[in-house]
Amino acid sequence: MIQLLLYTPQSSARLHYIFGVLCNAIGISSYQITHRQQEFNSFTGAKINYSADIFDEGLIQITPGKLLFEDTLTEQDIECFEWKNTKAFFETGRGEMPFDLFAASFYLLTRYEEYLPHEKDFYGRFAHTKSLAFKEDFLHLPLVNLWFRECALLLQKKYESLQLVPPVFTYVPTYDIDMAWSYFNKGFVRNTAGLLRSVIDRNLQSIIERLGVLLVFEDDPFDIYEWLDTVHDQHALQPVYFFLVAAKPGKYDKNISPKSRYFQLLISKLSVMYTTGLHPSWQSGDNTEMLQQELRYLQTTSGKKIKSSRQHYIRMSLPGTYQQLIKAGINKDFSMGYGSINGFRASYCMPYPWYDLSAEQQTDLTVYPFCYMEANSLFEQKFSPEQALNEMEQYCAITKQLNGTFITIFHNHLLTEQPLQIAWRNMYQQFLERNF
Repeated sequence: MIQLLLYTPQSSARLHYIFGVLCNAIGISSYQITHRQQEFNSFTGAKINYSADIFDEGLIQITPGKLLFEDTLTEQDIECFEWKNTKAFFETGRGEMPFDLFAASFYLLTRYEEYLPHEKDFYGRFAHTKSLAFKEDFLHLPLVNLWFRECALLLQKKYESLQLVPPVFTYVPTYDIDMAWSYFNKGFVRNTAGLLRSVIDRNLQSIIERLGVLLVFEDDPFDIYEWLDTVHDQHALQPVYFFLVAAKPGKYDKNISPKSRYFQLLISKLSVMYTTGLHPSWQSGDNTEMLQQELRYLQTTSGKKIKSSRQHYIRMSLPGTYQQLIKAGINKDFSMGYGSINGFRASYCMPYPWYDLSAEQQTDLTVYPFCYMEANSLFEQKFSPEQALNEMEQYCAITKQLNGTFITIFHNHLLTEQPLQIAWRNMYQQFLERNF
């Protein structure tokens, strides 16, 4: 039985995609698009008129713009306006939703602006300051979800018998293991060089700490895995661990050698308990063969088929990065967020299928957007632990309110009991105790 029928005189892959995303987000499992007016007029269930034609004053009507019926990428003339205490654009001025909901949502979800010529940041990534969400001050909101909620409320108001079964709120803590240990298992050369640097810098704390670990007097400070196990058990959480396994160290790849038996044991142990994914090295960003080598290593070491990944330093560009992941066999990506500021990069807080604008088709890759990374709070936004806690709780609250999936990123080397990190560790624990 069809729950929702959409009428449009013309259709496209873009429209089919975004209508499906809307229906899944608000809890409609059976939906259809029709081009036949008679079929639409005679349908007695919930329906939306996506055309400029007026059939019945009582119908929900969304007047379409051009975006969903184009097959090219062009600069869009976007002017935001206030609507329902939020921002909206592609204004039409008609009906109870006076903007092209489908086109505006499509623009944000597909990251349309990232396919157009744009300024890069220091790391060669799309600069968040050039995004519409940042310029119009809605980066802190999952704006598309807010629009979808208004659409759902409108549908329920007009069709009281319509039963919606939206997703339930889920929290997914994720961890990027860039450096599994600080001193342990790093080898003679790296430890000697590190010790010399500490001597030159007169860093007595580091000297004592390193010698204590190497002489087996104390645990490595980055070895917080048992503490995390306890935290997850206490709050009934199912985390995801992403491992950086570059074969050779590089400027941005500082991981433990994949040849290390202890590193392999750590990966194997955590893979038995939790979901694990690949953290593609910086070096693999432009090298599909290297990416596939890292993926094969992680699959062999973990004993599992690896289907999830998140880009190291959030180094990604569309559509190339996602096309490369698909080619390697990855079908879940957790990179949709910024490595320079916290917020909702795609203005969305639920997993959703990736639409490849270069091929004009929906793919099998599912995007899992994150909105909070502690490294952004610490290094980029210069927040105190108290400010970071407040920010994270705000993101959690709005995601919970919208039945979304709240995804955070933490790093083991920033959750230690060392003097500079202990406040951030305590902040994370306080967040979990107050919210889960």
